[in-house]
Amino acid sequence: MIDLIFPDGASRPYPEGSSGRDVAASISKSLEKRTLLVRLDGKLLDLDRPLPAGGKFELVMRDDPDALDTIRHDTAHVLAEAVQELFPGTQVTIGPNIEDGFFYDFAREEPFSTDDFAAIEKKMREIVDRDEKIERVEVSRDDAIADFLSMGEKYKAEIIESIPAGETVTVYKQGKWKDLCRGPHLPSTKHVGKAFKLTKLAGAYWRGDQNNAQLQRIYGTAWASEEDLAAYLKRVEEAEKRDHRKVGKAMDLFHIQEEGKGMVFWHPKGWTLYRVLEAYMRRRVEGSDYVEVKTPQVLDRGLWERSGHWEKFGHAMFTCETDEGESLAVKPMNCPGHVQIFNVGQKSYRDLPLRMAEFGACHRYEPSGGLHGILRVRAFTQDDGHIFCRDDQIESETKDFVELLHSIYDDLGVELHSVKLALRPDLRAGTDETWDIAESKLERAAKAAGVEVELLPGEGAFYGPKLEFHLKDAIGRTWQCGTLQLDFVLPERLDAEYVAEDGSKQRPVMLHRAILGTFERFLGILIENYGGAFPLWLAPVQVVVATITSDADDYAAQVVKTLKAAGLRVELDVRNEKVGYKVREHSLAKVPVLAVVGRQEAEAGQVALRRLGSQGQEVLSLEDAAKALGLEALAPDLKRATA
Repeated sequence: MIDLIFPDGASRPYPEGSSGRDVAASISKSLEKRTLLVRLDGKLLDLDRPLPAGGKFELVMRDDPDALDTIRHDTAHVLAEAVQELFPGTQVTIGPNIEDGFFYDFAREEPFSTDDFAAIEKKMREIVDRDEKIERVEVSRDDAIADFLSMGEKYKAEIIESIPAGETVTVYKQGKWKDLCRGPHLPSTKHVGKAFKLTKLAGAYWRGDQNNAQLQRIYGTAWASEEDLAAYLKRVEEAEKRDHRKVGKAMDLFHIQEEGKGMVFWHPKGWTLYRVLEAYMRRRVEGSDYVEVKTPQVLDRGLWERSGHWEKFGHAMFTCETDEGESLAVKPMNCPGHVQIFNVGQKSYRDLPLRMAEFGACHRYEPSGGLHGILRVRAFTQDDGHIFCRDDQIESETKDFVELLHSIYDDLGVELHSVKLALRPDLRAGTDETWDIAESKLERAAKAAGVEVELLPGEGAFYGPKLEFHLKDAIGRTWQCGTLQLDFVLPERLDAEYVAEDGSKQRPVMLHRAILGTFERFLGILIENYGGAFPLWLAPVQVVVATITSDADDYAAQVVKTLKAAGLRVELDVRNEKVGYKVREHSLAKVPVLAVVGRQEAEAGQVALRRLGSQGQEVLSLEDAAKALGLEALAPDLKRATA
């Protein structure tokens, strides 16, 4: 007998060899019908697989996140089966899950076309309707190689050849079709459902090596219900409208060109947006008792070797050699430079915490295929900060940082979605004992700050664990931006120390932190979050003064002067165009306020204000309009200061 412990704490004995289906059926037939998988001691298993032992046991239904992952993986298998039925001779390779969906790589001489998607999707729906049973089969490595080679599947055979000799291989049969896979899978293709859609085609190299054969990758998305699929497709449609590259071009904010891959050319309006955000962040960090510093762009390789960054990031650094034999690297991050400033002069325990901030311009070599607008670049500026503190100050500094992050996200119109604690990676500096201490202290500090964390094994920085702050935008997407990393390693490597109360020399704790992450990526997120329709304080152009008739031109110039004196960013439009044309044009440019003036407004000393997205208008005196708009255009922190 095996003992299964259910989520409510109850323990029940079951005969050895019982499957998850047996357990579900013993509770109720309706429960058996709704169960897709089981979880044993945290590990997912097929519903019909005999349970290998007792332990903590859960039934997994369709609404479980793990079920959705399995639905997506099964949909990839259904895709592969459909493709091979429709296009005989096509070889299958790999088909993993990705965020919001899946892909499968195929080897086929003739190219696929998106025109093929309708036929493939139709065949996939047929396979779902066939309700093909999905069975797990264990085979020997050699038998599996021979079997797949006999089917003409050389890529699958090559994958199996990389498995150590003597190791058991699992194959999943799906009707007459089969695939090499670890599983788990759903009981049958019926449970995949029809909430899927093929989305795009791309090229891929076998095993990611450009020296290998070129494959064809078909991407798709799959969801637990038709409603979820429809909601996702609507989000995708909205995201395409908000794409920061498209909006940035329409609003004349920036561009990127081939001669500067991953480097942003900020146009006047885009640079205005950048500077407004930078000025806001500078006020916020200065108000939180940070001192701003500036460190060199290029430093000697020796410093990067001592810090450990050369070993970890050397491949991503831009380097140069001088005629004097110096080996230099453009900085990929700011932290070693901040330690150098800390090390100048003797520091006392009374000087801590020392909060150091820098809007540090960094460069990292990113492969060109991974670049994406201003969201993923090679040249970027971090809203970087490093807090040098005592061990007993970790919790209070974490709490203060979390409060500052919350406040800034609120001001910028985004919300904190989740916080994740990233733990030690395989390649790391420091001893296991140091990591044990760092991880426990950061988790305790997060708890003290009122933060619930999700653990992410293996995702920490190479010198310490980190809290990742994920925000949510207006259409429900999540982005990882803010971070707080606890580091005992770098102060040791770069010999940072302070004089403790008892006169002894001690190493400071170093907290690496950022709220935006980088200005470029965060601005890309903000552009998409607002679709370019920024709140007044952020908008590059806040007001356009537009004339109805040419005899109001002089008055319009006076309005511009008055509004600028009130601190507003204003442009003048006195072109010989109809006012309706001007309204449409400036609406497309996402200008928040259009101040329309004609002969009547000039005679009365008034302006007619039209808000972006509104059909109506508000007529105010020029004095009242300047006062009201000037106050409205204040950044949130300045508005609070004047309240």
